[in-house]
Amino acid sequence: MQDSRSGLQLGIFMPNLSHAYCISTYKPDPDDWTYASNKQIALAAEAAGFDFLFPASRWRGLGGETNFLGTSLETMTWAAALLAVTQKIRIYSTVHVPIFHPLVAAKMGATLDHLSQGRWGINIVSGWNQAEFGMMGIGLMPHAERYQRTAAFIEILKGLWTTEPGTFNFDSPWYHIEGGYVMPQPVQKPHPPIVNAGNSAEARDVVARLCDWAFIGPASIEATGDLTRDFKDRARRYGREIRCAGYPFVLWRETEREAEAERRRILDHMDKVAVENWARGITSGSVSYDQYTLEMFALGAGALPVIGTAEQVALKLKRLHELGMDGVLMNFLSFHEDTVRFGQEIVPLLRQLGVVAKEGEKSTIERTQSEDT
Repeated sequence: MQDSRSGLQLGIFMPNLSHAYCISTYKPDPDDWTYASNKQIALAAEAAGFDFLFPASRWRGLGGETNFLGTSLETMTWAAALLAVTQKIRIYSTVHVPIFHPLVAAKMGATLDHLSQGRWGINIVSGWNQAEFGMMGIGLMPHAERYQRTAAFIEILKGLWTTEPGTFNFDSPWYHIEGGYVMPQPVQKPHPPIVNAGNSAEARDVVARLCDWAFIGPASIEATGDLTRDFKDRARRYGREIRCAGYPFVLWRETEREAEAERRRILDHMDKVAVENWARGITSGSVSYDQYTLEMFALGAGALPVIGTAEQVALKLKRLHELGMDGVLMNFLSFHEDTVRFGQEIVPLLRQLGVVAKEGEKSTIERTQSEDT
């Protein structure tokens, strides 16, 4: 399904949710979560040569003055709408294991891949937000069991997508499939790309064994190498290859001082209640945070800061690629404006540096799609 490692793939962590993703009341375009805005961003990304678009999924907000991520577009239907208006770019959906039955997800995913002629992928989330699942009467399992169920979920997806329809059987403590049938099956062979963002030992093992991409969050640029190496070494022990994508918060201005001033403006308007709720949820416990830690979570919801001039941002992205990162899901402050500016100001620098394919050459993702279809 994927060729050997080459250029850095460029993606956007899309604002299909309100106040994505800086947890701050300072947001130049507070309504960029709408479909009209997402469509505009998607078309701009495709024109700029981006490889993929990636959504987050939430079912209720995180509170605070912004009610962070409280208004959101569901990602299966969101992907269908964007796939219908784009031509080349790959678009992912994000699915919570506790909410979707794997056969339903497999059927919806195969449909999306079919209607887009092989441009869809799936991000599998084990789930951590009890407030979301509690309103549906769904409890959170112990951490290790969550990833055992996630592994079963992924195995079912793959089985339904690759075996003769009507012949797939699967039994586990969470799912029982007898004569599983999905038709049409996906266009991509053997199946659409599967992503997971787990970072615990149990999660890394599931990702290495079953997924195509690891969605990673290194603490710093230089910490990236150890993290990507661990995931890729684990995958090799299973006789597989895996790619790693990070989610940097990318902000650039004409001068470094101007970029720093913009970063400071975001933090000066931090929504502290929402930041604490976010931090407590993703760290799975009641933890105390100092101002410095809260600022780390507020800026891009904990994304890796890649900030400076256009040249500095290009060099930092180059370094991430050198350290084993195969793709970036970029967070922006002003998504549409920054997508256009990135294409004009930073993509040419990345081409000069040999980080992405030169204009006129097929990107990794386009070569992969032509092979898959």
